[in-house]
Amino acid sequence: MIDKVLTLDDEHVSTSFKIKKDCLLVEDDYFNEVGLIENAAQTCSSIVGKSFFNDDDIEGEGANLIGFISAVKKVTLFSCPKVDSTIISSAKLTSRYDTDSYSICSLECNIHEGTSKLLSCEMNLVIKDLK
Repeated sequence: MIDKVLTLDDEHVSTSFKIKKDCLLVEDDYFNEVGLIENAAQTCSSIVGKSFFNDDDIEGEGANLIGFISAVKKVTLFSCPKVDSTIISSAKLTSRYDTDSYSICSLECNIHEGTSKLLSCEMNLVIKDLK
């Protein structure tokens, strides 16, 4: 549920996603609430997930990861975007715990369409290296 990573560092990420009519999470020409949460999770996971890849692995072939939402602590939904809209999601890492094979992290994410805020949330993710 991400088309482009616009910016990415160790604590922040910004992504874009154009909502197409054939997207699984479109209902009645709107990207639904579950779609917004999934977009937020995929955006957030890129901050921690990037640490499992080598810097020169731009195709993402050098790691075998699984990630999942372990908790959604807070969600505020303002509205759902229509088909053909492009949303911009921005996330910030607030805490992180690493072991040799997995990371547990807390993040904050905001999703906008133009100047309109669509969603804000706080979530925990677990990212595990399957190697």
